[in-house]
Amino acid sequence: MKRFFAFMFAVGLMTIGLNTQSHAAPLQATVYKDPNCGCCAVYADYLIRRDVEVEVVESDQVVQMSRMTGIPEDMQGCHLTMIDGYAISGHVPFETIERILAERPEAKAYTLPGMPMGSPGMGGVKNAPFQTYQIHDGAAEIYDVR
Repeated sequence: MKRFFAFMFAVGLMTIGLNTQSHAAPLQATVYKDPNCGCCAVYADYLIRRDVEVEVVESDQVVQMSRMTGIPEDMQGCHLTMIDGYAISGHVPFETIERILAERPEAKAYTLPGMPMGSPGMGGVKNAPFQTYQIHDGAAEIYDVR
């Protein structure tokens, strides 16, 4: 009888192990934002609602950090999100981030310049398609339009 219970306990542990291994690890992101910016926190909440684990780091070095990733100053957004090896600047829609992560392009920096009205984390009404650019070898080209 003891062997039976020991066997059932072992089967139970294996089943628990199988169940926990069948789930993919959650996507994780770090959002670097200016301490005085409110829309950056709203963008972080936008990612959280899409099941992304988000760490928000307040920094007065967002411009310099964005420049270090290759994003020119005139194309930077108001915050920088690092996610799975990619730098995402500004209010980039999650669908675009999903595309980047699915395609795994060589370019490591992407930006939705400025703070377009109606974009994720911004208020107002969308009045034009959002053009997300990829930055590769110092050149910017349109990657996605939503």
